Amino acid sequence: MRAQEITFLKLVQGDKQFQVPLYQRTYSWGREQLKRLWEDVGELVDQHVSGESTAAHFLGSVVLAPGQIQAGGVQRWLVVDGQQRLTTLMLAFAALRDHLKESGESRAADRVHRQILVNEFHEGFDHYRLLPTQADREAYTACVQSRAEAGGGDNIGAAYRFFRGALAEGQEAGVERWVEMVETVLKDLLSIVEITAEPGDNVYRIFESINNTGVGLSQSDLLRNYVFMLLPKRGERVYQELWLPMQQSLGPKNLELLVWLDLVVRGNQKAKQSEIYREQQKRLQPLAGDEDALQREVAQLAERGRRFLRIIEPNRESSASLRMVLERLAAWGGQTHFPLALHLLDLVDTGGTTPDDAAEALLYVESYLVRRLICQTPTTNLNRIFMEAPKELETDRPAAEAVRRFLSGRRRRWPSDEELREAIRSKPFYWSGRPPQRSYILRRLEESYRPTEPVDFDKASLSVEHVLPQRPAQAWFDLLDEETEGNQSPQELHDLLVHTLGNLTLTGDNSKLSNHPFQRKQQILESSALRMNLEIASAERWGKAEIMHRADRLSERATELWPGPIGGVKPTGDEWPGWTELRSALVAMPSGTWTTYGDVAELIGSHPVPVGAYLGANTTVIGAYRVLTVEGKISPSFRWADGNDRPPPQDLLASEGVRFDSLGRARHSQRLSAAELATLLGRDVTQPAVRDPLPEGEDEAAGERFRVQLRENWPDTYAGVVAALDFWRRQGGHVTYGRNEETSCFPMLDAGTSRRPHLVWPVGIYPVSGTVEVVFQYLKTRSPFDDTEQRRELLNRLNKIDGIDLPEAKLELRPSFPLSVFARHGDEICEVLDWFVGVAALDLARRG
Repeated sequence: MRAQEITFLKLVQGDKQFQVPLYQRTYSWGREQLKRLWEDVGELVDQHVSGESTAAHFLGSVVLAPGQIQAGGVQRWLVVDGQQRLTTLMLAFAALRDHLKESGESRAADRVHRQILVNEFHEGFDHYRLLPTQADREAYTACVQSRAEAGGGDNIGAAYRFFRGALAEGQEAGVERWVEMVETVLKDLLSIVEITAEPGDNVYRIFESINNTGVGLSQSDLLRNYVFMLLPKRGERVYQELWLPMQQSLGPKNLELLVWLDLVVRGNQKAKQSEIYREQQKRLQPLAGDEDALQREVAQLAERGRRFLRIIEPNRESSASLRMVLERLAAWGGQTHFPLALHLLDLVDTGGTTPDDAAEALLYVESYLVRRLICQTPTTNLNRIFMEAPKELETDRPAAEAVRRFLSGRRRRWPSDEELREAIRSKPFYWSGRPPQRSYILRRLEESYRPTEPVDFDKASLSVEHVLPQRPAQAWFDLLDEETEGNQSPQELHDLLVHTLGNLTLTGDNSKLSNHPFQRKQQILESSALRMNLEIASAERWGKAEIMHRADRLSERATELWPGPIGGVKPTGDEWPGWTELRSALVAMPSGTWTTYGDVAELIGSHPVPVGAYLGANTTVIGAYRVLTVEGKISPSFRWADGNDRPPPQDLLASEGVRFDSLGRARHSQRLSAAELATLLGRDVTQPAVRDPLPEGEDEAAGERFRVQLRENWPDTYAGVVAALDFWRRQGGHVTYGRNEETSCFPMLDAGTSRRPHLVWPVGIYPVSGTVEVVFQYLKTRSPFDDTEQRRELLNRLNKIDGIDLPEAKLELRPSFPLSVFARHGDEICEVLDWFVGVAALDLARRG
């Protein structure tokens, strides 16, 4: 085999084609991998803009084997390994081409198309430089050909849409020639090692050996081996006294994290966790031959390791004030704050600041993170901000003041008091961050009441509760109808209020509260130990006025708990962040879907009228034509900008696959709700479907609650649902019940072993709202349904049942069908469940 380092442009140029063999899985990169790649691209572009010398970024290897060559045809290469990288970059170039085309740069778009994506003078499949497996081929060629259905609901479409959004967002920064520099980076500054097999090599054996090589050495393993290779005389003593205790106290993952943090705190703000061995080796190489100096380096790393332990295990911290704020940051979760926290502990231990000063500095860190989450400030560059902090902090002032000044920088987006108040009143807080972070904020707000007998939150089993229910009974809508404005419906008002912070609290009685009228909820909340619940219970009613009044009270507490930036004034002249969020949501929509002005307003914390006005003045926003009225019609006021020759919106949507009835109304099943838009943006909009099993008594009670709710709300469907669940149990599955509001039900299957459970489940059943969710969103992370084709097969089998209409564009979401289908087609649903169990069993046998 031959190997050479090569740029992407040189790899793909010429009359050649890269074919992904059938034995490879379908394209599987998700949002996290795409974000990491784009961050690397953005960093290289930034270096280009600032005039820094730019070294190529190593992307990984691609293993190729020569394929058959036909006379006059292209040179074919089988992609033995590296199809994910190749496919991702091709999709990035397809998005770049379309971005250039829509920006009026038709010549540049044509150049990208011919240089990268196609073999210009060949037809049929030979026309494509990359030919994925059959399962991905249709979605991929739609992107390369710029067909209407490009950017569908599978992984290929999601990656294309990701890059369209990233390019649009980057363009808005206004950097001159920014897109041109992105093209240069993608073509010439992403380095790939091309490994080429010889004719006659057994390609499948090569694939097997690459993908079944066991556990490789970690970055910290490589560093350890390098360090002790340089310590021939003192190695054993240094290992026993310094390295081994550090390794044992931290564990493998935290040790690797420490080695990276060590680089960052030393000022290497661009260090990547994937390259820490190379960077540390480069730093230590000049010390080769000086065992004294190397021993000091290991001692310093071990000392820093003990400080790092105080961050991840705050009970080790001796200062009460510092321990308290470290505990709060540990409860918040994540690693974003680690570089700055470690730097501050370095200062404390070396006498550069006091524990109280460091505690105040970390309070500003907590405030920065909390305010950004409440205001739903994009997390782009958040990690980079905290990596820059150790090097950028001013050293001629107290640490707390320096941290506050640093985080108050305009580009770092620390929301002001005014922005915080606006967000608490209007933003869907229930979709912000992760569930533990939402619970943390409500817990801190409860603690701000300073009750004489505080709740022990570590022992209490509390979760977030909607006072105005997510799925309310008619009595709630009657109440809201009194407060609607203009043409607003009670449902629209409900959607704008239900997920805001003013309507949320903590309780351990979710299943009791359910969607009962407020008077019944009052009785339950009055017995709560939480002050915030007693305050809610004291209200005479619970509608818009009460929710807004509570939001304002919580705002006052929030601004006291979490101080704002220096100045504390909302920046003038900046665009409202909600419009950025709107553009991100629309570009994330798969082709063949639509949404409403109300859904977008609910997502961004606005109102349908200003959303309509914004889109009316900005019809060039990607996906603007996909926003329709609540009836599913094109808004009469929608007009393309002058000079735009695109087809009418309805024709464009129809070409993507959106179906309209004779009255011009788009099919409801293809509509994306606000929650689905939030999911596409990567937000955690639902509580996890799978939790620790309920204790036996509670499980029986939950099952009985489910059956009661099902019988009361859907008596004609009751027998069909129960029969299907009994059938599921006979196939070896079990049933799990939810704990929130209505008692949901999940037919679960453990397709793993006693040592390695592997839970899969096809649907979630909701007995109050009368819906059955098909959980593609969860299945896409679980074998064998992480394969798009298996999810598509499940969708197709369900769609053969009368009454079920699941759009293919929702293969990454949780589309639903009516519970009433069980009444007439229970046997057909059981056939689909039987197929599901069989596929999972075959996968288990394959995995051994």
